[in-house]
Amino acid sequence: MSGLSRREALFSLGTGAAVLTAGCATKAVAPPVAPTPPPVKDEKVVKIGRLKQSVSYWCFAKKFSLPELCKQVKAMGMGAIDLLKEEEWPIVRDHGLVCSMAYGGGGSIPEGLNKKSNHDAIVKGLEASIPKVAAFGFPNIITFFGNRVPDMTEQEAIDNCIEGLNRVKAVAEQSRVTVCVELLNSKVNHKGYQGDHSEFGLKVVKAVNSPRIKLLDDLYHMQIMEGDIIRTLRDNKEWIGHFHTGGVPGRHELDDTQELNWRTVAKAIADSGYTGYMAHEFVPLRDPLTSLREAVALCDV
Repeated sequence: MSGLSRREALFSLGTGAAVLTAGCATKAVAPPVAPTPPPVKDEKVVKIGRLKQSVSYWCFAKKFSLPELCKQVKAMGMGAIDLLKEEEWPIVRDHGLVCSMAYGGGGSIPEGLNKKSNHDAIVKGLEASIPKVAAFGFPNIITFFGNRVPDMTEQEAIDNCIEGLNRVKAVAEQSRVTVCVELLNSKVNHKGYQGDHSEFGLKVVKAVNSPRIKLLDDLYHMQIMEGDIIRTLRDNKEWIGHFHTGGVPGRHELDDTQELNWRTVAKAIADSGYTGYMAHEFVPLRDPLTSLREAVALCDV
């Protein structure tokens, strides 16, 4: 699918003849020459289709400042940038964009909800940040399951995560901001991470049972750990609040070097009735804007 704007200019060509009369003689005047149509502008605008697409800033931060990326993202037709800290939120807002997934007090990847000793700090951080996210009009805030703890059973870790999330679901529901707990792989990128399979995360969010407590289904990570991407998202669509992309292997472009058919995945997400964001979280090896533009077009379903 082309990334070019689909706007068409319509031009009407007028023809006519002027008749000059001199006695009985007439003389025709040649019709005016039609003006040359101007070139179509905004050639980099990409139609987003049924999915709201976003991009994670950290993947492009070495090449672009946030204001620069905002301009490029807006030119491509996207309305959001992912994974921004509080001091960065005004920048996207001032460019007419949304932060589709906010950072704000939700702990860290290794120190997450599976440890009760982390709960007070995470709850305090989220309770402070969630109303601010709501005031900006942003939809989501991120938190994490944390790394495994020696001698802690998986069921104990699940129970701890449920307990921690139950403490923040009221403020999330009142503010209409979704707390998304991220699924990550423990095989390649995040050794020891507890929430490394969909089953673990689903047991947690189903038990919390709140429309504002959901999973961040990072498809790059889950393809590495378990595959079965489309069936899993279809069967659990009500528990997923956000998606991340990223080519497997390598976390690079969504192209034909990767093992997932991203267009089919995007169509399955759209067909499920999902209304949240699908954020591109790949590290480009080629020209970053070309790669991003191609990914947006690929997932324009």
